[in-house]
This record gives sequence, structure tokens and C-alpha cells, in this order.
Amino acid sequence: MKKFKWKSALSVNIWFLRLVGLWPGAELYKLSNYTFYMIFVFLFYNSHLFFQTANVLTAYRNLQTLTTIIFSMFSKLLTCVKMLIFIRKSGTLQRLMLQIESEELQPKNNQQLSMVRPLFKAWKIMYFMFCVPVLCIVVFRTIFPILDGTVKNYRLPFPAWYPYDYKKTPFYQITYLHQVICVWISGIVTVNMDMFIAALMVYICIQCIILSDNMRNLKNCGDREFNKKLVDCIEHHKKIVKFAKECNTFFNEIVLGQFVASSLTLSLALFQMTLVEPLSLEWFSIMNYVSGACVETLQYCWFGQEVEARVSQHDF
Repeated sequence: MKKFKWKSALSVNIWFLRLVGLWPGAELYKLSNYTFYMIFVFLFYNSHLFFQTANVLTAYRNLQTLTTIIFSMFSKLLTCVKMLIFIRKSGTLQRLMLQIESEELQPKNNQQLSMVRPLFKAWKIMYFMFCVPVLCIVVFRTIFPILDGTVKNYRLPFPAWYPYDYKKTPFYQITYLHQVICVWISGIVTVNMDMFIAALMVYICIQCIILSDNMRNLKNCGDREFNKKLVDCIEHHKKIVKFAKECNTFFNEIVLGQFVASSLTLSLALFQMTLVEPLSLEWFSIMNYVSGACVETLQYCWFGQEVEARVSQHDF
């Protein structure tokens, strides 16, 4: 049977991670052009976070403005932390990808391949479901000053403090572009990092399915072949356990931060909805964010439950 390339199923996901400096490949973050590119993207993104944070000092007396700033700031701060963890654990990521492509964890026949395809399909559907609200959020926030006409008053997509008068040409256009690029970076990181973690959970489920099928087929083996295949199943189980532990090491901090930040930002978003006019452009913008945050939390719970179900179903 032809070797199934797991990474090819994640090619779009990996391409976007590489675009934002989070996929160094086999070389890791050594002294290279890509490492300098990663540093540039990270600092460029965090400059926007810095200017937003600085704005808190100038707006702390206005509750609505302060809530808007903190609401936006929390999600961007989480993205920054997730990027740092992803970069710091790039060595673990490299080991995981090598294990994914190893011969021992490949489907043994076309039947097993057909058994695991529904999980990949579910992952792709969830990827699309997550992309749509995030794309809407990013586009909406990017053009919001244009939609409500406040671009004439030099309003930016996100309130922030700058050490210069951004309400003059060409500073306004440059600052506007800076915020747009940063919010797109945030959207790309959010979708593709979260869905990559979901893909790792899908992979664990797939290995459970393959191992279960191999164990069911033991009854059709002769005595000599039975012993060999039983040992193979035991070794396969050990590899699954090792892979699952490394996955937990890789993304446990990211998931913890995600749930904490999602809870805070959802609370702020719902509070902010009480401060704006119902069914206004800003109301729909916040509602769009709420739907995206709910899908983001759902995908962790969904695929985490799939892993639990596969493990408990087959008594691993």
C-alpha cells in the first residue's frame, strides 16, 4: 500500500503557519533568514499590542472606551502568548511531525484508510466553520471606520495611543495599514494554530482506530503470526501513548490560556453589547466575535471528546 502523507492533509494549515513565522521546518529557529523573519513578524505584531495597552492610561475614565480597549487587547495578548509558546516548543513540534510520518503509524490497508477519512473530513469541516467567522471578524474590523463613515474623522479600526499625531496624512494611512496587517496576523495565527492542535487530537483518534482494527484482525492469524502481530500492537500502543503525552506537553499551556482568555473576552463582549445600540454595525461586529470565540472553544471540546471517546471505547 502506498504511504499516506499525513502532512499533505494539513498543507494549507502548515502554509499559513509558515507565513506568520511559526513553521521553521526541520532547521528549527537557527541563525537563518526565516528566524529573522519570525522575529520581525513577532515584533511588528506586538508593536500594535503595545500601543493599544498604552491607550489604557489615557482612557481609564471612560468605561465604554476602556471596555473596548481591554476587549480587543485580551484577544491580541492571547495570540502573542500562543505565538511565544509555539516558538518555544518548536523542537517538540518537530518530533511530533517526525512521528506522524513514521512507518509504524501508517494505515496497513485501504480498509483502515477508509475508516480514518471521516475524521479528516470532520476536521476540514470544522476548519471551514472556524475560518468563516474569523474572516468576517477580521474584514469587518478592518473596514469598520469606512462602513460607519468615521474614516473622515481619522478613526482607526482599533483605539490606540501613538507618540505622534496619526490624524495627519500620510501618518493616518500608515497607522491604519499597520493595524490592518496586525489584525490579519492575529486572525491567521488564531485559526491555524488552534486547528493544528485539533489536527493532533484527530491524529491520536486515527491511531486508536488503526490499533483497534489491528487487534480485531489478530483472531485471523496463525500462532506464529499472532505472536508477532500482538507484539506489533503492543509497540503501536506504546507509540500512541508517547505521542499523546508529547502532544499534551506541546499544547497544554496554549489550551489553558485559550480557555481563560476566551472566558474573559466573551464576558467583556457580552457586557459591551449592552453599551452599544442594538442591531447597529458595532453590535453585529461584537456578535460576530462572540460566534467566533464560541466556535474556537467548541473545536477544542469537540476533538478532545473524540479522543476520550476513542480511548474509552477501545479500553486503551
